[in-house]
Amino acid sequence: MPYDLLIVGGGINGCAIAREASLAGLSILLVEKDDLAGHTSSASTKLIHGGLRYLENWQFRLVREGLHERERLLEAAPHLIRPMTFVLPHAHAVRPWWMVRAGLYLYDLLAGQSSLPRSRSLHRADTAFTDPLAGDHSGFVYSDAWVDDARLTLANARDAAAHGTEIATRTELISASRDGGVWKARLSDDRTVEARALVNAAGPWVRTLLDSLAVETRSQVRLVKGSHIVVPRLFEGDHAYILQQPDRRIVFAIPYEGGFTEIGTTDMPVERPEDAVCSTEEVQYLCDAVNRYFTRQTSPADMVWNWSGVRPLHDDGAAKAQAVTRDYVLELDDSGAPLLSVFGGKITTARALAEEAMEKIGPLLGIEPRCRTRARVFPGGGIAGFDLHLAHVRARWPFLGEDRARRMAHAYGSQLGEMLHDVHDEAGMGAPLGAGLTEVEARWMHDCEWARTPEDVLYRRSKLGLHMTAGERDAFAKWWTEIFA
Repeated sequence: MPYDLLIVGGGINGCAIAREASLAGLSILLVEKDDLAGHTSSASTKLIHGGLRYLENWQFRLVREGLHERERLLEAAPHLIRPMTFVLPHAHAVRPWWMVRAGLYLYDLLAGQSSLPRSRSLHRADTAFTDPLAGDHSGFVYSDAWVDDARLTLANARDAAAHGTEIATRTELISASRDGGVWKARLSDDRTVEARALVNAAGPWVRTLLDSLAVETRSQVRLVKGSHIVVPRLFEGDHAYILQQPDRRIVFAIPYEGGFTEIGTTDMPVERPEDAVCSTEEVQYLCDAVNRYFTRQTSPADMVWNWSGVRPLHDDGAAKAQAVTRDYVLELDDSGAPLLSVFGGKITTARALAEEAMEKIGPLLGIEPRCRTRARVFPGGGIAGFDLHLAHVRARWPFLGEDRARRMAHAYGSQLGEMLHDVHDEAGMGAPLGAGLTEVEARWMHDCEWARTPEDVLYRRSKLGLHMTAGERDAFAKWWTEIFA
């Protein structure tokens, strides 16, 4: 029997569509040539937001959708997503005060009945926000949310798999063609499979896949690289900064992994998805961006990590990369076996994109479109608030210690009980592997989360590689190879 749906691409959009479609009862195979969230979906700025700066380009519908999805996601994944306060200094502003204030009012209005605080002006008493800043301390405060992007992608995949989706990582689509009303596809694992419909969620490779299928498209894709750097902490606190730049771009400075600050992003047009490399010019640009604002300065020599992702934006003809729409376009080719191609999109709106995808392709597969995930909690998200969940984790497994308890409570939510159901003391965690990682957790990532390489563990399912010494990373890689080779 053929699958109902063959999804190509294990990023946030492909996994979200698999989740939506599996809940509709469809049989699904998702193939990903590398790791889940192995490219763009683990290389975001790690925000769940409406996109304040999109208002400048009149993208009101996209902002409204993003803000409403923000509220849903805060409820659905409270372990992976948390509210964050953003400080928007008016020093070095390239937009007048009234314009920023009006934009924030509109942002609040489009959010509707939000659980997050409304925007306001910076007050004299906001010393925690203003002390790190040099110069003028006027500005604004508003709220959005932070997300572990790779683990949110994984949460979509786990929910899809729990409802029957077969997920094949390290599996590439070699070729596919329509034959007798179905797609026949050859995969790199030597299988030939059939599917009633094909979803092209290949992200930056969306056009490459269409070309290989010899399918014409009305839509064009614009590849835009966004790079981020991580430096030692530039300020204390859990709040973040959104900083206006002379070129009218904005750069975020966000607390990261305890002792660090994430700085990003850039917007650089590129020709190929493989060009996702942070350049020396981008590193310097990001350092200059924050040095305009903070008393604590940084330089390229301080950088401890960086990442770059290529966003497959739908090409709307904008002259500058930063002006290209972040909205998505779903293009359906139903000449024979259906093909749905995904252009654009972002982390925040992936669930809404998946819902719209089912509205387009579902009726062709005998599925009545309806809302299936709007109020659905993600795996691990069934907790009565993160603080209560963390208190439970501390009480049940006191040997984890404060830092590890918090990290694992965030990463696994209510599913931590499944991982540690037979663990009663530190010895039960198995061999220590560095930075608080132990054998029990590493095996869970392999057995339950499709981790297949040390990098999958240390830089996507966790960020523990950032906290390990080079020797510890090498030792972990050796352990992993010996256990799972």
